[in-house]
Amino acid sequence: MNTETIRFSNTLHENQNKNWVRAIDSTKIINWIDDLFKILFPEKVLETIQIELLLDQNKANFIAILSEIVKDKTANEILDDAESFYTVLPDLYGFMQKDAQAILDTDPAADCIQEIINSYPGFFAIEVYRIANAIASRTSCLLPRILTEYAHSKTGIDIHPSATIDVPFMIDHGTGIVIGETTTIGKHVSIYQGVTLGALQVEKNMQEKKRHPTVEDHVIIYANATILGGSTIIGNHSIIGGNTFITKSVNPYSFVMQSNKNTVLNQQETKDINFFSI
Repeated sequence: MNTETIRFSNTLHENQNKNWVRAIDSTKIINWIDDLFKILFPEKVLETIQIELLLDQNKANFIAILSEIVKDKTANEILDDAESFYTVLPDLYGFMQKDAQAILDTDPAADCIQEIINSYPGFFAIEVYRIANAIASRTSCLLPRILTEYAHSKTGIDIHPSATIDVPFMIDHGTGIVIGETTTIGKHVSIYQGVTLGALQVEKNMQEKKRHPTVEDHVIIYANATILGGSTIIGNHSIIGGNTFITKSVNPYSFVMQSNKNTVLNQQETKDINFFSI
């Protein structure tokens, strides 16, 4: 073994002692959440006994994952956290049903609940968030963030597990959406692709403060809108137009849109005009 290899090995060893170690194989977590979705939304009707067995196995896998990730709790405390999560799972399932129904009721492109559950990235990202959020409220560990980053990798939708999102919530298309840690979203809110609910300032000393906006009930936020700041409140029943940039609160029932105007010309009348793109 040459000198450089020995030096690098020593560096790795030192950093491992400083917790620079991958905590868990994320494939276990991905398998767990995928299995949970198969139980909640099976392709065919399952018998009651079969559901109970699948839930018991899923819970056992969940406890095993928590046991690997959570280092500051006893085995009994981990069991209590797991029991607490699976006790609230029926409520989460009810939230998911309401989310799916709201999408079906509002999206003219949605033909049935099955389509939403199986093919809508927004629905998947929301429900992974709801599961991650329920876990985050019970135990402090990497698992919630790993779950939402899994959804992020599949959908392009980045929802922090500690955000507060009421029911129902609708995401259409979804790619490029960012919802920050201290965001608060009310009931019947719809968000389109490219929307950012972010912080006005990105500074480490603001870690414990509300940095992200509040969106009240019955708000629609169209594509590529950016809303920033912890004190920014989007009032209920407001419509936020596409490509808008908002850093101040908006009153209820407001309509925010870009002031830029498009120019429409008749092509037959502009044959001799040269257009250049820069």
